[in-house]
Amino acid sequence: MRGSPHKWLDVVTLFDQLVRVQDPSSVVHKVHFFSAPALGQFASHGESSVAAQESYHRALENRHPERFMKTLGAHAYDKHGTALPLFIPGAPYDRALTARVWRLVEKKTDVNLALAMYRDAVAGRFRQLVLCSNDSDAEPALAAIRVDCPSVMIGVVTPVRPPDAGDRRRVSASLARHAHWTRHHILDAELDAAQLPDCVPTRRKPVLRPAHW
Repeated sequence: MRGSPHKWLDVVTLFDQLVRVQDPSSVVHKVHFFSAPALGQFASHGESSVAAQESYHRALENRHPERFMKTLGAHAYDKHGTALPLFIPGAPYDRALTARVWRLVEKKTDVNLALAMYRDAVAGRFRQLVLCSNDSDAEPALAAIRVDCPSVMIGVVTPVRPPDAGDRRRVSASLARHAHWTRHHILDAELDAAQLPDCVPTRRKPVLRPAHW
């Protein structure tokens, strides 16, 4: 979503559409969203980015109170900077040459996602689990589900644009290997059709689409 006009995305509506195309008889019961809180000092719009993320989550929670849930991890960084090997074109790797950089690492998200998928599968909560990711770190969870819960269908949706739209990232072969079906991209038209309203009513103050979104 970074740099796109589609950040105000209704992920529940989007997956209602995507799953219905794959199998018209399928019904999305729950969308589980995994992320980490934005940090103002590292965000393009500072604290406005933090407020925007909070507004987005609140909009989804109020729009789909029974079908949307979120699990947040955390970001970690060294306040003194992280020393990493310096890249010099044409020169070999030299671990003695380093530069200190800001290295922001998202923590717990991968583990939270993997555990949630596996627990849902083992508990028999759903007939089908659909993963929206291109991160091969999720492969062990999918592999375990295929072995331990063979009756659960697995779908993988890759959150990239079509190759002809300028996105050259490929579907993770390791994820596709364990899926019953794979969706290789998401179209801009599908994102356009799944935007939240600019004003989402709540029991209190309505949630407005952030100005810079």
